Amino acid sequence: MAMVAQQQHRESSSGSINKHMDAGKYVRYTAEQVEALERVYAECPKPSSLRRQQLIRECPILSNIEPKQIKVWFQNRRCREKQRKESSRLQTVNRKLTAMNKLLMEENDRLQKQVSQLVCENGYMRQQLQSASAATTTDASCESVVTTPQHSLRDSNNPAGLLSIAEETLAEFLSKATGTAVDWVQMPGMKPGPDSVGIFAISQSCSGVAARACGLVSLEPTKIAEILKDRPSWFRDCRSLEVFTMFPAGNGGTIELVYTQIYAPTTLAPARDFWTLRYTTTLDNGSLVVCERSLSGTGAGPNPAAASQFIRAEMLPSGYLIRPCEGGGSIIHIVDHLNLEAWSVPEVLRPLYESSKVVAQKMTIAALRYIRQIAQETSGEVVYGLGRQPAVLRTFSQRLSRGFNDAINGYNDDGWSLLSCDGAEDVIIAINSTKNLGTSSTSLSLLGGILCAKASMLLQNVPPAVLVRFLREHRSEWADFNVDAYAAASLKSGSYAYPGMRPTRFTGTQIIMPLGHTIEHEEMLEVIRLEGHSLGQEDGFMSRDIHLLQMCSGVDENAVGACSELVFAPIDEMFPDDAPLLPSGFRIIPLESKSGDNTQDTLTAQRTLDLTSSLEVGPAPSSAAGDTSASYNARSVLTIAFQFPFENNLQENVATMARQYLRSVISSVQRVAMAISPSGMSPTIGPKLSPGSPEALTLAHWICQSYSFHMGAELLRADSVDGESVLKNLWHHQDAILCCSLKSLPVFIFANQAGLDMLETTLVALQDVTLDKIFDDSGRKALFAEFAKIMQQGYAYLPGGICMSTMGRHVSYEQAIAWKVMAGDESTVHCLAFTFVNWSFV
Repeated sequence: MAMVAQQQHRESSSGSINKHMDAGKYVRYTAEQVEALERVYAECPKPSSLRRQQLIRECPILSNIEPKQIKVWFQNRRCREKQRKESSRLQTVNRKLTAMNKLLMEENDRLQKQVSQLVCENGYMRQQLQSASAATTTDASCESVVTTPQHSLRDSNNPAGLLSIAEETLAEFLSKATGTAVDWVQMPGMKPGPDSVGIFAISQSCSGVAARACGLVSLEPTKIAEILKDRPSWFRDCRSLEVFTMFPAGNGGTIELVYTQIYAPTTLAPARDFWTLRYTTTLDNGSLVVCERSLSGTGAGPNPAAASQFIRAEMLPSGYLIRPCEGGGSIIHIVDHLNLEAWSVPEVLRPLYESSKVVAQKMTIAALRYIRQIAQETSGEVVYGLGRQPAVLRTFSQRLSRGFNDAINGYNDDGWSLLSCDGAEDVIIAINSTKNLGTSSTSLSLLGGILCAKASMLLQNVPPAVLVRFLREHRSEWADFNVDAYAAASLKSGSYAYPGMRPTRFTGTQIIMPLGHTIEHEEMLEVIRLEGHSLGQEDGFMSRDIHLLQMCSGVDENAVGACSELVFAPIDEMFPDDAPLLPSGFRIIPLESKSGDNTQDTLTAQRTLDLTSSLEVGPAPSSAAGDTSASYNARSVLTIAFQFPFENNLQENVATMARQYLRSVISSVQRVAMAISPSGMSPTIGPKLSPGSPEALTLAHWICQSYSFHMGAELLRADSVDGESVLKNLWHHQDAILCCSLKSLPVFIFANQAGLDMLETTLVALQDVTLDKIFDDSGRKALFAEFAKIMQQGYAYLPGGICMSTMGRHVSYEQAIAWKVMAGDESTVHCLAFTFVNWSFV
């Protein structure tokens, strides 16, 4: 009996196992079945249960396959696809690391050679010092690596002479790109690594200024050379490049005579141009080389009349070495070596023309970044917003940059002529009656022309990246939206009216809609919507928002030598690809002394922007004081240019408006710069600004003097109003003291420590808070009821009530006092001041 039971148990177990094996056995699919499944997978890699059942019904060839097996097939197919993609990705990473490792090893070999030559030079110099008799001798076996032989260039009309020049240029360029002809040092803040863009270096102790970059790019050498030779496409400061002559040079190479014009970065300096020989050839190892150098002598050059607005600069042997990599892609070496004739610009601007960092950021690094950008766009890795193709948005950025550069430079052959120049504030007004804004033929044909108001000034101890970020995020602090509306309306409808005449109210709100950015986020393109509504029913256009196309770059504080820009142009709400653009904006370029580069880099990296601490007027520690005095020497040049369309009969009106508007913007920017400067708020440190934009100490005196004049009492104790102690005592006053502007939508421009605590904000963020936001309904009614009285008699007492902090918390106060703050001449109202007595959080 027991044996029968055991036998039955074994049969039952065997049947169960066989059943499971049958359910999970491997299914062999036919080619037709696989093809049908692949078609479905291409449309939907993860079909639902219903979709799989539908597939079986619709495909008779799959009728003998269980739904569970179909599910398993799709799971396996997804797994294989994932493994394939991961394998492909790892192979790509491996190729990149192999190429980067090769590049680093070559760089290490080059550095070893440089060390050996420096040791040789060091021994040679010691020998010279020990032997006075040999002081004038030279050692040919140990020639200085930083000495560049001077060439007497041959007649450029002679092809044989040009070929000889080309070969010499090639040899000198290669010795800089991969050898030790230039003493390269690592670019500050740009360290090589697996995730870095490349290896960057700048020159040390050589004639002119030079920069070098090495990197890996996933494009073929011929494509890279084609892009880089089209310099205006990637070098934003390049106005034009014209090839005068081209002829073959053997080995499939070509020699070209090239004339290049470069924009001036600011209104304070003339532009540069180059007359060069460009040699393109292929080396024996398969590398492609494009090298270039300036020509001199009796060779035919460009028409001198066409180049009258330019200073002829010199390009020493420079170029691109492009080597193909195994598995695709290229290793590229870039060298830019220039003599920018610094003598021809004001002394304060010479650091721009004597700094290898500026050349590196503007040309060398920009070229490598652009190539990498094109490579990623080609591979489909870059995604942009609003359905715009990357190439289209790149074109918009280039048009904004070019239009802004045209406005700053105002070339005669572009149709610009000088209308007037205000010597007091260096406000330049130029007009262009032949300006072509775009390819669209709309109401633009009705334009009388374009008017540009521009100015340049020096800023002291203001980080350019921080200032541009503030101008971008807090447009209401410096812009008049009615002027933006004027430009937008003029471009769109050909309607001209003097700004401010339209019954319009703007909310002060701007909405930023990103369009795209470069792969390293050094440049952003976006659409700005300025919200507004009409106060009159008859004005249909002004009831709509204003749209601006805006480009912002240089907002990274750690970027060395880079300029920061905010450039914008009014556009239609649904702007077409050929939309006319009239760019305006700001450019801030850091000025670094050639000898103090390292010190400035350290200060930039460690600079603090704590505005509250900068208001502490007490004695600072010696180390902090030293840092402040050193960082005070950090200067930058700010260039502002605004363009406006005009009709011929309104030219004078628009010119007057533009001049007044630019002065207003300058005043606002100076105030903002004072606020964000680490030492700008200190009464003992920082530049004295004009009365139209006072520093904190001056403002503190005006607040106290106006309070005493209107109220007949002192805001501070009599013993605390002497000299520079006014700011300190006002800052530590127990009551909250705030000042707001007199714009159509008043915003706060200053608050003491108690005021910042009450509003729960900081000095920078304070300047984005409007007056009406802090009061409740009853408080607003009380303020509006007393506003006329404040402006008439100069002050008013407001009853106690409730106001709101920026964090949404309620604040009670016993009483508020409002009074007009008069400027130093006591005839101009600078702002309104408020003091909230005995405030506390509810």
